[in-house]
Amino acid sequence: MMSRRHFLLQSAALLAGALPAPAIMAQSRKLRFGVGPFMPTAEDTRKAFLPLFAHIAKSLGAPDFDLAVSTDWAGLAVAMGSGQLDAAWMGPWGYVIANNATDCQAIATVKYDDKPTYQAIIVGRPDISVARFPDDTRGRSISFADVGSTSGWLIPTFYASKVWKIDPKAFWKYSEGASHPANEVAVASGQVDLATDYDRNRNAMIAAGRIKPDATKIVWTSDPLPNDAFAVPKQAPREFTQQLQSILLALSGDAAKALMPPRYTGFVAATHASYKMIEDAGLAIGRIKARG
Repeated sequence: MMSRRHFLLQSAALLAGALPAPAIMAQSRKLRFGVGPFMPTAEDTRKAFLPLFAHIAKSLGAPDFDLAVSTDWAGLAVAMGSGQLDAAWMGPWGYVIANNATDCQAIATVKYDDKPTYQAIIVGRPDISVARFPDDTRGRSISFADVGSTSGWLIPTFYASKVWKIDPKAFWKYSEGASHPANEVAVASGQVDLATDYDRNRNAMIAAGRIKPDATKIVWTSDPLPNDAFAVPKQAPREFTQQLQSILLALSGDAAKALMPPRYTGFVAATHASYKMIEDAGLAIGRIKARG
C-alpha cells in the first residue's frame, strides 16, 4: 500500500510548475485558486470553471487570479498545505486527504441538480447478467479510477473490504488509475467488463452524446455521498473565509447557470463534519490515519 507521504509527494510532483509561488494572503493581490480534474482534459476543466472563479475574485476585490487545474484528484493537498492556494474546489476524498495532511477546511458543498449529494456506481457491459453483486461478477475485468477519486476508488474499495469482504485485486481482473469518462468509454467499447463511476458523470456523458444510454448499465449504487467541497487552507484569515463562503452561498440558480458548468446549481454551507462518512471510509481502509 502506498504511504500517505509518498502519495502526497507524488501529487505534488504532478502539480509542479502549475502553481505560482506562495504569497502573503491579501485581497489586494492576485488570488490563487485550484480545481480538480473534473473534465476530460485540463483545458476543458479550466474553461468550465473559469467563470465562477473570475466571479469570486471580482467579488473579493482581487485585481487578478490564477486557476491551477490538478492532474489527479488528490493533487491539491500539498499545494494547500504549503501555502500555494487560497481556496480550491476539491473532490470529497481529495478534500479529506488534504484535510488529514494539512487541516484545510471545507466551507461549502456544491449542489448538482439542487442536491448536495451524489452516488458512486459500478457500470457493466449491457450483455452481462448480474442478479447478485458482486457475486455474479467474480473473475470479470474491472477498471477502478485513480486512488484520489471518492466514487471511483475510495468508496468501492471500502465496500469491497468492509461490506462485501473481498479483495478486489483477487476477486476481479483489476486495474486502476483511469478517469471517470475513460471508465465509461472502456465499458461501452468492450475493453473491460465493469468500471467504477459516479451518477453525475454518467448522466452528463449521456446528455452530451459521449455514450449512448444503453452502452453501459448500472450494476451497483452506493449510499448518497456529499458532493465536492470548496475548501480553504488552515491559515486562511477568518474574514476572507467568511467573505468567500458568503459569495458562494449567495449564488442564485440563474447566477449558477451563468457561471458554473451545466447542472450545478449553487452551494450549501459545509464544515469538515459534512465529510465524516468519507473520512470514516478512508480510516477504515487505512488510507489516512486518525489524528490525536
